[in-house]
Amino acid sequence: MLQSGDQRLPWSLVFALSKIFWLVANPTMVIQVLVVLGTLLLWTRRWCVLGRALVSVGAVVLLLVGLLPVGALMVARLEDRFPPPALPATVDGIVLLGGFISVGVGHERGTVELNTMADRLTGFVALARRYPDARLVFSGGSAALTGDQPPEAEGARRLLEDLGVPLERVTFEDRSRNTAENATETKALVDPQPGETWLLVTSAFHMPRAVASFRKAGWAVVPVPMDYQTGGAGSIGLTLDPQGNLGAFNLAMHEVIGLVAYRFMGHIDTLWPAP
Repeated sequence: MLQSGDQRLPWSLVFALSKIFWLVANPTMVIQVLVVLGTLLLWTRRWCVLGRALVSVGAVVLLLVGLLPVGALMVARLEDRFPPPALPATVDGIVLLGGFISVGVGHERGTVELNTMADRLTGFVALARRYPDARLVFSGGSAALTGDQPPEAEGARRLLEDLGVPLERVTFEDRSRNTAENATETKALVDPQPGETWLLVTSAFHMPRAVASFRKAGWAVVPVPMDYQTGGAGSIGLTLDPQGNLGAFNLAMHEVIGLVAYRFMGHIDTLWPAP
């Protein structure tokens, strides 16, 4: 199994390769490449048959993914892997993973902008009030491959203060760039002790990869999924929403590819972690 910590493949290179790989492997990009490349080949004599094949494949995939709820069913499968737990009476700490702040937009506008995963934040604040003695941790640095963007922790600090969460309760981890680093960097920072109960807050679809990463780091957390994107597999039917269906498929494939890549690189011990 490939190990990213190996000196032959440093963390920075692994991070860059993962970002580049998703750029070319996400379904929307694949479909666009098939259609554009196929269209160009249609104008050649030698490769016109291949061009028709590529355009046809791209069109069929786009039609199936756009009209059928394939993506929503995949997202529901990810979301259902870790159901909401019965919350314990006492909690030692709560970890919130970043990903709900549009750092680039906020950096340019001088504001803090939330994206569609903002339920992570509201759920975390509710838990912080439910457990007033628990340690609070936000984990999230900068996931930008290029450019000079601040870590997400800066925006989270502003948001939590505005929402009335005492900042003296919160530890901010601002070095991590992905889920694997969320686990390792946060554990090194807060040093959880054996027997302590820690809750992990992230989006339900992201919970399998997050839990597996924390387990790999040697930290047994209680998953508390937030930010559901579907009502469950039983509630999903045909909808005339090609953009939404394609977006759900992209979201699901990002997690599926992430699980496969993390297993390959040794970030997690199992491809499909169990509750």
